[in-house]
Amino acid sequence: MTSRWGVLVLIALQNETHRFGELRRLIGGVSERMLAQTLQWLESDGLVDRVALNVVPPHVEYSLTPLGQEATEKVSALADWIESRLPSILALKREEP
Repeated sequence: MTSRWGVLVLIALQNETHRFGELRRLIGGVSERMLAQTLQWLESDGLVDRVALNVVPPHVEYSLTPLGQEATEKVSALADWIESRLPSILALKREEP
């Protein structure tokens, strides 16, 4: 859950259900393999629900479980704080000897 991609997947799923391709487009820079692994890890941890619909072509949807929604609220708050404080953090790093 605390991996770079895990956090981004949780945030992407925070407000709606997405298919694999939609998630890949929302999360720039993630490979198909890494996204698939991340979704499997999050599913096995009980944070993401995977629903495979019996249609042609295959259609799989991902959404947050109640536990995943709770975790995402916490992670999202931290991500918001980091984003708002990033200029200060970067300024302090430039001042280091």
